[in-house]
Amino acid sequence: MLDVYNWPTSNGRKIFIMLEECGLPYKVHPVSIRKGEQFKPEFLKFSPNNKIPALIDSDGPDGKPLSLFESGAILMYLGQKSGKFFPKDMRGQYEVLPWLFMQVGHVGPMFGQAHHFHGNAPPGSDYALQRFDNEQKRIYNVLDKRLGEVDYLAGSYSIADMAVFPWTQADEKSGMLKAYPNVKRWFDAILARPAVQKALTILAAERAAQPEMTPEAREIMFGSKQYERR
Repeated sequence: MLDVYNWPTSNGRKIFIMLEECGLPYKVHPVSIRKGEQFKPEFLKFSPNNKIPALIDSDGPDGKPLSLFESGAILMYLGQKSGKFFPKDMRGQYEVLPWLFMQVGHVGPMFGQAHHFHGNAPPGSDYALQRFDNEQKRIYNVLDKRLGEVDYLAGSYSIADMAVFPWTQADEKSGMLKAYPNVKRWFDAILARPAVQKALTILAAERAAQPEMTPEAREIMFGSKQYERR
């Protein structure tokens, strides 16, 4: 059994998508990041960076429990465990991995900062807004060019697409993807997949039931609470 400690953020949704796509049995343990549950000592034991998602496989590769944190590593593990959406051959793996690592190193950090500064920055943050907006547009240009050549980032649908897709959801709602027709075509194709549709509902009700961003939640998410030594 896979125990998944997660919350429906962009990084969290990619794991739900993979689990639904590959059909492995799993149990969800909600970790509300607005309530600060990511800082609980019991969670930090297997997710020392106090971030979701995290996963514990009671039946690891050697038959012993294995715990994992970092969404890119979890996607690779699930791909190898299930034998799906991550090629077994070395060439195939290295067609997927550059795009997966582009998400981990560029799409997630840059899109995340752009979304954060647009939604949470105080007045006078124009430099940061311009910086991250420009970087987000640069990355979209890279993705759009690639997706004008192939159906999916690594050619065939893979964990690389599952990693990038959730980060584009906010931009699809805002209308930004209209400027990148190849990304929009790719986005629509992934969104239409039944496993993706189901994954996007997981913990959605729990997240919607939480109150709007309160001062306490803001302190947990963006204030000094985030930077305490643990």
